[in-house]
Amino acid sequence: MTSEPKASRLLLLALLLVGAAAAAGGHDDAVARRTMEEFAGFPASDGDEGPSTAFRVDSEGLQRQIDELASFSDSPAPSVTRVLYSDKDVRARRYIKGIMNDLGLAVREDAVGNIFGRWEGSEAGLGAVGTGSHVDAIPFSGKYDGVVGVLGALEAISLLKRSGFQPKRSLEVIMFTSEEPTRFGISCLGSRLMAGIEELAQSLRKVVDNQNVSFLDAAESAGYKMDPKDLQSVFLKKNSYSAFIELHIEQGPILEKEGIPIGIVTAIAAPASITVEFEGNGGHAGAVLMPARNDAGLAAAELALAVEKHVLESGSIDTVGTVGILQLHPGAINSIPSKSHLEIDVRDIDEKRRNEVIEKIRRSATEISKNRGVVLSEFKIINQDPPALSDQSVVEAMEFAAKQLNLEYKKMISRAYHDSLFMARVSPMGMIFIPCYKGYSHKPEEYASPEDMANGVKVLALTMAKLSLE
Repeated sequence: MTSEPKASRLLLLALLLVGAAAAAGGHDDAVARRTMEEFAGFPASDGDEGPSTAFRVDSEGLQRQIDELASFSDSPAPSVTRVLYSDKDVRARRYIKGIMNDLGLAVREDAVGNIFGRWEGSEAGLGAVGTGSHVDAIPFSGKYDGVVGVLGALEAISLLKRSGFQPKRSLEVIMFTSEEPTRFGISCLGSRLMAGIEELAQSLRKVVDNQNVSFLDAAESAGYKMDPKDLQSVFLKKNSYSAFIELHIEQGPILEKEGIPIGIVTAIAAPASITVEFEGNGGHAGAVLMPARNDAGLAAAELALAVEKHVLESGSIDTVGTVGILQLHPGAINSIPSKSHLEIDVRDIDEKRRNEVIEKIRRSATEISKNRGVVLSEFKIINQDPPALSDQSVVEAMEFAAKQLNLEYKKMISRAYHDSLFMARVSPMGMIFIPCYKGYSHKPEEYASPEDMANGVKVLALTMAKLSLE
């Protein structure tokens, strides 16, 4: 038999569910009461205590916060540039902590600046239900990537608080440090460390950016002075979280194209990053005849085409490859390139298939260097992360929430990596996608509508509420 405290929590959660369904679908109070009765297991009140108040997202307030956060940028609007430990990053961090404090959350930061805002549950000793994302932004990008998952999560907490919900497990919003690899070439830096990756803790002791500023010095400039040994303190303790859910724009066109408001992520593709360098002889563009050339630039161009070829040969639409950076030295129109540098991204939900593509790229690089008489001076795999599967219990909770809200959803794969990829190593994980305009992301045109964000916030809030009571 359900205990009284448990029944009370279920009733409160049912009120949330009913209000959300009414707000989303225009249901009348009779339908609302029936929904609550079915969920809670006992009759709903016919008096003033009935579910008459809609479970509403403050969409205007959320959009205002997104716009305000976008103003902390090193590039002009509508673009956003917010790089790790820059002045604008520090100001954005201060802004997020201010909202957390206004919500009455217990705020803390770890050694590298992952920010945590916790709503203490009635059984605080249990693993918390976590949510969150990042607010750093690559140069000249948009204002929704990551940000929806942080500000949207804080609005979900506010929504639950306004509705009178009382969590059993604590609920915690995380703003992860440096999901983007812009400054130090390391993606998901904060969540990787939280997942206890010792190799990263060691490499951060000596890594520098393109201005030769060390990670430790950059962190200190932003107010995170640390001893190198403090990096291990970021590692999460076992069972810190019972579940983690990330709200995010899709960064692709599928949901918008199909007219579906919610995506439930079942897996995150496995990313790998490779750097390649060729060295040739260089020379004057007019004086050195074609048969005598050892052109490092053409070697790079040939390898870029080989990446495309090997990816397409995989036979799977889930295999993707990108040459995102190709640099030539000395970079003059009348000089044969003597050096070339490529950075290659390969992803797949199948780790074995992705690794086979990487090996083919390696063999092609070796063959190209021999055929063109250039030196393959570097072929380095920077990271080769495994894919992550969403936990079935979290998927079921997200589906439950979407159904209660009468929101159509689509199960789908995330081909972009996220902090959830690493949180999956330490906690059951799930992701909620919302549509973004034409699939635009990492560019100023990136956009998510207030309605779509509100739907995502409600699904997140109900998912967290359900998982909190388990």
